Amino acid sequence: QVHLVESGGGLVQAGDSLRLSCSASGRTFSGYAMGWFRQAPGREREFVAAINWSGRGTYYAESVKGRFTISRDNAKNTVYLQMNSLKPEDTAVYYCAASSLSMATMNAADFRSWGQGTQVTVSS
Repeated sequence: QVHLVESGGGLVQAGDSLRLSCSASGRTFSGYAMGWFRQAPGREREFVAAINWSGRGTYYAESVKGRFTISRDNAKNTVYLQMNSLKPEDTAVYYCAASSLSMATMNAADFRSWGQGTQVTVSS
C-alpha cells in the first residue's frame, strides 16, 4: 500500500500558475506509474495527467495539454503537477494517485492508492 499526501493547492487568479506536489511513502516509488485526477463540484472525477515509472512517458487530458506538466523525482518519492495559464474551469479538488502498473494509463481503475486531495480555486 502507498500513502500519498498532496500539497500546493490554493486560490489564484486566471492566468496564474501553481505547482502541486505529491509525496509518497510505502511501496517502492520508482516501480509504478503516477497520476493526477481532479473533481469539480457536481462533476465526476476526471483524468488530468499521468507519468510512467521512469518519467519518460506522459499522458495528458486534452483540456490541460500544453498548460500542465507532470514530472517525478524518484529520489524524493515525489510527483509534481506544474499548472500554468490556469482557467476558472480548472477549479477542482486535485488528487494524486499511484497506479498498479509501471506504465502510465488514463484509466482511474488502474490506480489503487489515492491521496486526500488538495483544493485548487481559480478566480476570473
